[in-house]
Amino acid sequence: MSHRDEVASRIMVALDYPKASEARELLQQLQGIPCYMKVGMQLYFAEGPAFVRELKELGYKVFLDLKLHDIPNTVKSGANSITKLGVDMINVHAAGGVEMMAAAMQGVNEALEENPALDKPIVIAVTQLTSTSQDMLNNEIGIGGSVADSVVSYAKFTKQAGLDGVVASPLEVEMIKEACGSDFKTITPGIRPAGSALGDQTRVMTPKQAFEQGTDFVVIGRPITIAANPREAIENIIEELI
Repeated sequence: MSHRDEVASRIMVALDYPKASEARELLQQLQGIPCYMKVGMQLYFAEGPAFVRELKELGYKVFLDLKLHDIPNTVKSGANSITKLGVDMINVHAAGGVEMMAAAMQGVNEALEENPALDKPIVIAVTQLTSTSQDMLNNEIGIGGSVADSVVSYAKFTKQAGLDGVVASPLEVEMIKEACGSDFKTITPGIRPAGSALGDQTRVMTPKQAFEQGTDFVVIGRPITIAANPREAIENIIEELI
């Protein structure tokens, strides 16, 4: 893999579309760029597993971003089903606790035992959403301290549960790596290329800044998906990172 392709493979494009036909239009424009594709709730609930399989058949790595959060047995079953889809990354909410996160891993491993041809997905946990501000954390969610303290605490519990990493804002990457080790993966949304609108994000960095912090993957949505020329938008980001 060339350095350019390696950089592209660490960029996750958020396919935040209401239907597959719109996502396919973007795929046509990005053809040949080996980026990761992130399928979230909107698209998955509209199109189901068929579109995930379609992405896999096209050769993409897929992060199925459904943020499982329920009693441990339910999360175990859900993670098992998702693993059988052949996705490359899945996630749960760290707020569900260590037992729930460990149950997710159990569901993944049982799916792999049942079908050894499957590749093991990267399993990560959401710490705090990038839309979570200090005021929201303290006064609405009811967790004291800073957002960063909460994120690092959740990351430690995620590692304890045997997961591979966490979703966190780029502002917390260094602290997470320090607390959990450099091989503990960080996936960072809240990425806005220089000059992009912030939208509903409050804790953001440019892609270059995020990688300088040591993150493993960046998630980028609207700066690519609603750009006048999405291919040019992602190629400009890749160029900045090479």
